[in-house]
Amino acid sequence: MLAHRFGAALVAGLIPILGTLVLGAASSQATDGLLVAPSSQPLNVGDAIIAATAYHDSAAYEREIAAITATAAAWINEVAPSTHKPAIVLDVDETALSNWTIIKRDDFGRPIGGPCPVDSTAPCGWAAWDMLASDTVIAPVLDLVSKARALGVKVFFITGRPESQRTATEKNLRAAGYIDFETLYMAPNAAHFASAADFKTPVRAAIETEGYTIIANIGDQPSDLYGGHAEKIFLLPNPFYRVP
Repeated sequence: MLAHRFGAALVAGLIPILGTLVLGAASSQATDGLLVAPSSQPLNVGDAIIAATAYHDSAAYEREIAAITATAAAWINEVAPSTHKPAIVLDVDETALSNWTIIKRDDFGRPIGGPCPVDSTAPCGWAAWDMLASDTVIAPVLDLVSKARALGVKVFFITGRPESQRTATEKNLRAAGYIDFETLYMAPNAAHFASAADFKTPVRAAIETEGYTIIANIGDQPSDLYGGHAEKIFLLPNPFYRVP
């Protein structure tokens, strides 16, 4: 795969658990028999999983995606009519399609190999999961793509999934409603990159050499957006894993 995705990413803005016990204290002290010592420990991973799950299951996750895609849609609507060969670029996982079923099933882990039996709740490998073409649509992003296409904007997908998953990924995208896109760019099989940007940035540059102007680049990881070759970038929320 392009890069390992580490589960249980730290969630910004979490409410501290047990007050200064989590954050540490200026000096060791006993409070109701509980010793609170100075500490630089990071947020407890179990607490991060609980918070990320609550965030996903609340209205906040989709509401924030909808707010960002609305801003992107307004920008596209403003500039597309006066742009020669306008295009937008999107990531796939947690941008166009949601992997929430497998994220939760794997308890926020990211095992790449291994089987993924559909009749089991056991952890399963993400490569096998991708081949099932079972990801669900992220509705505000599909709405954004539909609005862009209505303005004559071309749509390109760039994903770190390997080329061997092309048939399944294209099937999944089309089943989710992404019918009319130009090209799905995928990482070469067995390729390894220090950062997703090392693969995705040159692809955007290549799209530009075909005469397109990339007016918006949309992704859920900062590495989806690094490297330029887009007039504006839009980062969707994803506290579930990090791709370097």
